[in-house]
Amino acid sequence: MRKIKKLLVANRGEIALRVMRTAKEMGIRTVAIYSEADRNALHVRFADEAVCVGGPKSSESYLRGEVIIDVCKELGVDAIHPGYGFLSENAAFARMATEAGIIFIGPSPAAIELMGSKLAAKAAVARYNIPMVPGTEEAITDVEAAKQIAQEVGFPILIKASAGGGGKGMRVVENVESFEQQMQTAVSEATSAFGDGSVFIEKYIGSPRHIEIQVLGDTHGNIVHLFERECSIQRRHQKVIEEAPSAILTPALRAEMGRCAVNVAKACAYVGAGTVEFLVDENLNFYFLEMNTRLQVEHPVTEMITGLDLVKEQILIAEGLPLGFAQEDLHINGHALELRVYAEDPANNFLPDIGRLETYKRPQGPGIRVDDGFEQGMDIPIYYDPMIAKLVTFGKDRAEAIAKMLRAIEEYQITGIETTLSFGSYVLQHEAFVSGNFDTKFIERYFTPEALQPPFEEGSQEIAAVLAAMLLNDRKPAVVETASSAPAATSNWRRNRLN
Repeated sequence: MRKIKKLLVANRGEIALRVMRTAKEMGIRTVAIYSEADRNALHVRFADEAVCVGGPKSSESYLRGEVIIDVCKELGVDAIHPGYGFLSENAAFARMATEAGIIFIGPSPAAIELMGSKLAAKAAVARYNIPMVPGTEEAITDVEAAKQIAQEVGFPILIKASAGGGGKGMRVVENVESFEQQMQTAVSEATSAFGDGSVFIEKYIGSPRHIEIQVLGDTHGNIVHLFERECSIQRRHQKVIEEAPSAILTPALRAEMGRCAVNVAKACAYVGAGTVEFLVDENLNFYFLEMNTRLQVEHPVTEMITGLDLVKEQILIAEGLPLGFAQEDLHINGHALELRVYAEDPANNFLPDIGRLETYKRPQGPGIRVDDGFEQGMDIPIYYDPMIAKLVTFGKDRAEAIAKMLRAIEEYQITGIETTLSFGSYVLQHEAFVSGNFDTKFIERYFTPEALQPPFEEGSQEIAAVLAAMLLNDRKPAVVETASSAPAATSNWRRNRLN
């Protein structure tokens, strides 16, 4: 066992703050790194020590592994927590830290490498008889051979980058005629994004649920699962709303998926917190998708239903302690939801809407948690992911968690930029979501920008006509009294738009 006394968080924003808060509770000193763009960031102010590691671009700062290791050596850092994104799944960085005598809070470099390749991961878990989507078992570059395999699997098929993620290097092919062009595009995208053009082919499941299982493994061979998270509300193959538990899993299916997730972790001798992702079809058949070898953005919903602090568990595991609980000790308590509050305009294809937080007031009250890294008056940098916060609610059941989320969205005041708050409100009130009858095609099937327009209010035309007449007569407008001008229900989104 090696006690961690000083921890460097190789990340920024809300996840850096989230890790540092747990470290402080554990009596561990913290070191922040930051780019020139983040000089005044909250995580920099919160840490015991902070070091600038370069320019505003990620490649000039947060991705400079050797510089980060040098900072650790200079400041006597015991361990690095990589958060998520940036270097969190970089096996070379994990190896660099380990060779420097610094604890990397995460799995071994070998496990990161193995699960970082979708094809290698499939090969590793195959001996555990885990269900997998039909397709190729190895990378393929020969177009004609790939076309033959695609015909054998049956269209539609999915071409996927082996080293990919976030939808890059991914193409759905409906027929043999378009296969060649789509494969060339996928290979080109994969090469550009990951430096690896390897692709593979699998049967396309048109309307799946995206359900993942949280796992924890220690250095003593103990591995448990912490139940599932439903992650099917997505845009551009990236999650926007997550919840735990899923509305569709039976106890038997939950246990079976949990068993498979533990076996995936065993296949790579996994240590730390990780997530095993599955696709679930309309008949509740599930298929292994991939393993993320890090803490997930949506980990708070698991914390809410289990009562565990996953960052604390990561640190204890990294110190060499065995898990303090067994699988039979874990139970689901209540229901949790997470909305990723992005600086994006849902009415404009979710394009980033970078700017200044003119107004920024967090919701409060029982069952509400906000993980963020901003305050009023700060700018959203153009260099990084546009997530402002993770808004999390917890209730005794799904209905209560949804009600709390709707109230929290109404209370969350953000002006100066567009956000995904209005989209979250739309989703949580949609019949498909409320009933639990939805999948990854939710946005494609139900959402239009017009859905976010505020409802027409009776009397608004009368008010507009009176104000127009006053302007024409060069008069100062007085208070206009109509039946609908009382201070009645106006959504927070509408108020923000008008401010």
